[in-house]
Amino acid sequence: MFIVKIILGLIGLGVVVFVHELGHFLAARLVGIEVEAFSIGWGKPILKKKVGAVEYRLGMFPLGGYCKMRGENEFQEAWENRKNAVDPVPGTYFGVSPFRRIIMAFAGPFFNLIFAVLVLSIYWGTGFEVKDLDNRIILASEIAGDEQYPADEAGLKTGDRIIGINGKKTPYYRDISENIATNPEKNLALSVERDGSLLDLEVRPSLDKSTGAGKIGVYFWTDPVISTVSGPAVAAGLAEGDRIIRVNGEEIPHSVGMMKILEESPRELTVEYERNGSVAQTLLIPIYTENGEADVGIGYGMMEYQNPALNPFAALAKGTEETWKTFVMSVRSLALLFRGIDLTQAVSGPVRITYMAGDIAASGFGQSFVTGIRSMAYFLSLISISLCIMNLLPLPILDGGMILLFLIEWIFRKPLNPRAINAFQMVGVVLIFGLMIFAVFGDVLYLIRR
Repeated sequence: MFIVKIILGLIGLGVVVFVHELGHFLAARLVGIEVEAFSIGWGKPILKKKVGAVEYRLGMFPLGGYCKMRGENEFQEAWENRKNAVDPVPGTYFGVSPFRRIIMAFAGPFFNLIFAVLVLSIYWGTGFEVKDLDNRIILASEIAGDEQYPADEAGLKTGDRIIGINGKKTPYYRDISENIATNPEKNLALSVERDGSLLDLEVRPSLDKSTGAGKIGVYFWTDPVISTVSGPAVAAGLAEGDRIIRVNGEEIPHSVGMMKILEESPRELTVEYERNGSVAQTLLIPIYTENGEADVGIGYGMMEYQNPALNPFAALAKGTEETWKTFVMSVRSLALLFRGIDLTQAVSGPVRITYMAGDIAASGFGQSFVTGIRSMAYFLSLISISLCIMNLLPLPILDGGMILLFLIEWIFRKPLNPRAINAFQMVGVVLIFGLMIFAVFGDVLYLIRR
């Protein structure tokens, strides 16, 4: 199954990279830069075919890709020959104006944004079923002991419903989670429903340094009605539709209630449950993983609702809105990297992203082919937006770094010195290579934990 996930992930990332490089390819030809090769994947080509002046390749390593343009490395020759500028040969990379090179460099990230808009528009245009949790909360402090969280300080109580944040309605868990996760250490105005009354409270999410997300210390309520059973639960005779009443004599009002009991790592659980109006009792033997996590083989039901298919214009508007919202959220998240978070967990490299893409696809295909395609497409749209943002950073080697160089050249109306370009690129190689090593190290730790 692991290999299947990696293969699915590679296919998905190949699509995103293809879109990015296609943007560079089309823009290069539009502005008059000749393209020598267009490749999906790196390394020695395992397939190649020349069409006109362009050689199309499929690299041995299908993660990444490139668009090779005529004369893009001429600055190195000029530097080696101690020239003060690159000779502007028509049809080459440095033979067109800086403005045209800016268009070409920007086209890759721009195509990633367009890809996200199109995918999300189709996503909303076809309609889909959503599984989510209720907006009713459970205080983590009641499960984790005496530790206090922002939710406790704000005056929230177990059973409260968070129906709005900063004036926006939050009917489901996803709405609440999104607002909290993206606003660490910022005051949020909560509209809370408690015992039929409405309260206005204020909470300040803390920063979770392992993920870079905000948290307030709550779980979300799910009635303890079993929706799926496996392993230990099957052996205990439990079935879908059973409602758990007590475990080891303790009342279980919600699904999180069992977590507190499992923290003590009991060898067996006496479970009282209701089935078809009758109460019965059984013995459940948990299975513990190497890191001490308990598996009782029970899954709980989630709320299901249908998002209707939107008409093409409404779907395009929604796809554009979702893309922009994700873009803004991702940019905000970048700032959190400099606030002391655990980078080995918060920064994902190619290995982890590949695995996550494959994992999401495999989980979706486990339900149905359509669900698998939909899940994969949605995740890739998010990766495409992230790729756009990362490439626009003004760092050497990245598209943003090249745009910065060309912008300087355009403003000062003076060709760039090959020595300056080479120094800028070398700094980029060191930075990107170091970041890749760091990210892959974090990826390996992630997979080991998995």
